[in-house]
Amino acid sequence: MRTSDSIKKSFAVLGLLAAMILPINAWSHGGASVDTDQCRVQIGAHLVHFTAYQPQLTGTTEYCNTIPELGETIVVFDYEGKALRNMTVEFEITKEPEGTRVFYQEPSTHGNGTFNSSINFTDAGKYRVHITLVNDGTKVDEHIGFTVGKGQAGVSMSAIVVVLTMLLAGGYIFYLSNAGFKASVDKFLKKKEA
Repeated sequence: MRTSDSIKKSFAVLGLLAAMILPINAWSHGGASVDTDQCRVQIGAHLVHFTAYQPQLTGTTEYCNTIPELGETIVVFDYEGKALRNMTVEFEITKEPEGTRVFYQEPSTHGNGTFNSSINFTDAGKYRVHITLVNDGTKVDEHIGFTVGKGQAGVSMSAIVVVLTMLLAGGYIFYLSNAGFKASVDKFLKKKEA
């Protein structure tokens, strides 16, 4: 009966820990909701979502304001809504504060609502994405800034949280399932109280 209760408690603890860890994926966008998503750029009445990936380094993790490492980066521009699909849009990325162009896509239409390209970032620092809507002879330019190569030196905070949580969960399960270890810990804690 005691072992059964220990197993139930262990699963309950693991379930709670999993529920706490799952939101970590949203941290790459700062945990922002759709309404406050800083990766969205409003160009007139239209919205474009900017996302960057570094698949060789971090798999499918999405970035926006902070791209953690230098190197090959896939940038993706997704149109929110269908109106932009028939309009001419220009994309440019510049190194700031100099304004040096590191990427340029001539004005064109993107019928599928998505444009992506690969960029090799070789210099750490601040960059700016310029998105220009060219429609009926008028240009509307908007931009968002981001940094490259300065975001997360070494191990990310979310990785540290996951590892510590798993170690604590494993220790707790071992404590509940091993009578000798439990007795040693209980004895140690009683000495501390005295």
